[in-house]
Amino acid sequence: MSAEVIYGKDLAAEIREEMRQEVARMKQDGIIPGLTVVLIGEDPASQSYVKGKKKASEKVGMKSNLIELPASTSQEELLDLLNDLNKDVGVHGILVQLPLPDHIDEQAVIEAIDPSKDVDGFHPINVGRMMTGEDTFYPCTPYGIMVMLERANITVEGKHVVVVGRSNLVGKPVGQLLLNQNATVTYCHSRTKDLSAHTRQADILIVAAGKAGLIDGSHIKDGAVVIDVGVNRVNDKLTGDVDFDSAAAKASYITPVPKGVGPMTITMLLHNTIKAAKRIEGK
Repeated sequence: MSAEVIYGKDLAAEIREEMRQEVARMKQDGIIPGLTVVLIGEDPASQSYVKGKKKASEKVGMKSNLIELPASTSQEELLDLLNDLNKDVGVHGILVQLPLPDHIDEQAVIEAIDPSKDVDGFHPINVGRMMTGEDTFYPCTPYGIMVMLERANITVEGKHVVVVGRSNLVGKPVGQLLLNQNATVTYCHSRTKDLSAHTRQADILIVAAGKAGLIDGSHIKDGAVVIDVGVNRVNDKLTGDVDFDSAAAKASYITPVPKGVGPMTITMLLHNTIKAAKRIEGK
């Protein structure tokens, strides 16, 4: 068996073209979706991410505004800025790039964003809506995974999904989204005993642990779907949490790193911003 590779990069390009057409239609109604990204400090990875978000926003015809602040910015100054952005009718989506400097309380910042503009899907109100199966803004990486499965015609209902990783950004929410679609979900993490005993039961295995090469072919059931969310730099090369070659020999579908889940994250951010614009503008 050799797995079919799901390239998120190609799927993202396809979806962004659909979005570009949708934004063009919205402009005819006088609505231009607007995303504001706030970046604090000079972390190179964060700078790279926000540039990618700005470029992707502009390519689909959205307004994109990047506010760059020094690492010395106080929490009070940041909260004041968010309060202003919450009130700005031209701003439909607000994203504060994480991680933040140590002196700023991340949770306080997340909670300061108006839930109707929380296109990252991290506000406790939106997390609560996701938990109860309501329509809301879903966190972008988990949402991207769900869209990848859907577009590849992979049914999740009734399937046993094993999620390796329990972060608030990926592991927990992707498990919840799958549960909402009637999958049976098992969470594994760094304290799980005999990890492979769990992963070998998975019809769909989602790995988001942040540990290069954690999963190889011996951890995978024949014919399983493997979604690798990990991004690790090993010997100056990007690699996932899954040993691709040995896993691909066992799996039916697999995502690569890079060009897999990553491009879908920004795509779903754009989706959420368009959705926010429609809601705020009453469309």
